[in-house]
Amino acid sequence: MSDRLRVNEAAGLLAFLNTQLKGWTRNTIKQRLKTGCVVVNGQPVTRHDHELNVGDDVEVRATPKNMQSGTSQLEILYSDHDLIAINKPAGLLSVGSADENKQHALAILRRQLSRSKRPVNLWPVHRLDRDTSGVLLFATSREMRETVNAGWSGAEKIYLAVVEGCPNPAQGTIDQPLRMDSEKYQMHVGPHPEAKKSITHYSTQRTVGDRSLLEVQLETGRQHQIRAHLAWLGHPVVGDPRYGTDGPRMGLHACSLSITRPKTNKRLIFKTPAPIDFLDLIK
Repeated sequence: MSDRLRVNEAAGLLAFLNTQLKGWTRNTIKQRLKTGCVVVNGQPVTRHDHELNVGDDVEVRATPKNMQSGTSQLEILYSDHDLIAINKPAGLLSVGSADENKQHALAILRRQLSRSKRPVNLWPVHRLDRDTSGVLLFATSREMRETVNAGWSGAEKIYLAVVEGCPNPAQGTIDQPLRMDSEKYQMHVGPHPEAKKSITHYSTQRTVGDRSLLEVQLETGRQHQIRAHLAWLGHPVVGDPRYGTDGPRMGLHACSLSITRPKTNKRLIFKTPAPIDFLDLIK
């Protein structure tokens, strides 16, 4: 996943990125520079004042080019003694599974934060599907993970989704139970003795051609909830082969997560803007 830009006027790299990456915070752009995610004419550049010339190609990646080498870094949105929030790129597993030996966010972040003789332990507070990008939260202890999860019903989870068609009405609530078919690894929507209550709120932000951009808020957090609910509504997420039609990337991005921090009761909000390849789906 990357954002590709062409330089039409000589400028400093940071100034160019601030102008081109609409909706990105200055801190997010600096973090991409710092972690080697900005590539100019094929070469990673970390200097903010690097001079760009007309015709230069600039690529902004969610992860450095050497992601598969084991030395890559993930963008950290927030960290303290107990909690770490990252911006997970699309295509990366949140955690490993029994039959999956590839890189995943948990392993990469552990390596990124560990120092010689000081390994870092992390526990995932929640998970995102492999092809969903956005805010992913980890705890530095099992106790903190369990405490955050105990209050998870009070978490506010907001996503952006690019879907096929235009929902009518433009906003609404999907209150349909879900149950997982373990053989097909797919959610079934509708009443069933084994189905669990699932509620999804959506609001159409804009429609371009035969696609719409929705803001989606989860009241519950079932696996594949947004994907299954929107497909049931008749507007599957773009690029979702399981519930719709495959594509270059899935149109689902976790843009905001808000929780009440244990110990302090302070409300924490973690945000990350949608990447350009996501927004390209609605052009």
